[in-house]
Amino acid sequence: MGTITNVVYLIASVLFILGLKKLSSPKTARTGNMYSLVGMLLAMVITLLDQGILDYTYIIAGMIIGAAIGGIAAKKVEMTDMPQLVALFNGFGGIASTFVAYSEYVNQNGVINGEDIVISLILSLLIGTVTFTGSLIAYAKLQGIMRGAPIVFKGQTVLNAILLVGVVVLGVMFEMESTFQAYLIAIVVIAAILGVTSVIPIGGADMPVVISLLNSYSGLAACATGFVLTNNVLIIAGALVGASGIILTNIMCVAMNRSLANVLFGAVGVEGGTSAAGSGEQKTVTRYTAEDAAMIFDNAESVIIVPGYGLAVAQAQHVLEELANLLEERGIKVRYAINPVAGRMPGHMNVLLAEANVSYEKLVEMDMINDDFADTDVALVIGANDVINPAARYKKNSPLYGMPILDCDKAQRVMIVKRSLSTGFAGEDNELFYDDKTMMMFGDAKGMVTEMVKAVKEL
Repeated sequence: MGTITNVVYLIASVLFILGLKKLSSPKTARTGNMYSLVGMLLAMVITLLDQGILDYTYIIAGMIIGAAIGGIAAKKVEMTDMPQLVALFNGFGGIASTFVAYSEYVNQNGVINGEDIVISLILSLLIGTVTFTGSLIAYAKLQGIMRGAPIVFKGQTVLNAILLVGVVVLGVMFEMESTFQAYLIAIVVIAAILGVTSVIPIGGADMPVVISLLNSYSGLAACATGFVLTNNVLIIAGALVGASGIILTNIMCVAMNRSLANVLFGAVGVEGGTSAAGSGEQKTVTRYTAEDAAMIFDNAESVIIVPGYGLAVAQAQHVLEELANLLEERGIKVRYAINPVAGRMPGHMNVLLAEANVSYEKLVEMDMINDDFADTDVALVIGANDVINPAARYKKNSPLYGMPILDCDKAQRVMIVKRSLSTGFAGEDNELFYDDKTMMMFGDAKGMVTEMVKAVKEL
């Protein structure tokens, strides 16, 4: 049975790798998910058979309950709540690793053979628990249960360092006396606190990075648990998730032109900033209507649509695609410009637009489309703010400084659909709102785009 098990594990691992490869493109993402799903199914089935389990009652019950919860979540959770769901998934993955590693220790009656297994056990408990509580905080911030702005206090970084040192000390003590369970319990408690104190100082603007980092943590926890269990497929799967999460985290940091340390300790983000117009500085904008927008479209040859979180909140992706189709019927070239940190999780805009059956060829990454704005008649911005803020180019005291943005301000005309002049998560007022070539259209994104569709049809 051992040979068969290893062969199936190898096949599952290959499917995981192929799945990750295909997830790198929206065109093949669905296929990648299927590869990974089949790989995980194979790994689960062969593991259960290899262990010679006599009673599957609890296992089947757990699978039924889990499948029901997952199925309901997949159907009921709105696209705007997807980041919160991903955060919870990361947390559940982390706590699962903690439970499995600890249960293996209990199952072995505290007898652990090998220093490497001890280290793996401690890492599994530490990383898994940090992932769990950190993910709960991320969920609470995204859901509005906690305020989204950074929560900081004096000596916070020092406290985190002390907590981490405490885990190391307890780990050394446990290595010398591995039958004393109180050390492990203390490590779990400290890790739970560390997860909270590590995430509360991170603001809403950095949530995409936090989610990808916590995803990496969940993979590393699973990998460590794999060493505890001496389970090869769990080691490989965990390492893949951990590595891909770190790579994605780095991509997100590059997209914001910030280091990971700055994200974790920079305390960037506000809960609800005010505009310059509301802070004493006299700036005015002109309110435009959907009919005004239709007239501009009527004379345009090219339009670049810039989606943002406001599009997700309003669930306006379907009516936006209807507008895009109407414009294309009039011979207008329409594309979507995607900033990698738009929204509240990595790839949020890609997933949102894919739900509306937007062709993958129309989704163009920032680096590939920025040079085209100067030759574009209209940049239509739907609910985006920080990712189009020109202050990122020159304002050195701004938290956005150096962050690559979409060059909407270089288009001949800019239309911005937004509820108000309030700032984005970074708390930086957007000067583009007050530019002479900018048409500000205030209101709910879905309602405003619906009016645009009607106005274009009446031309």
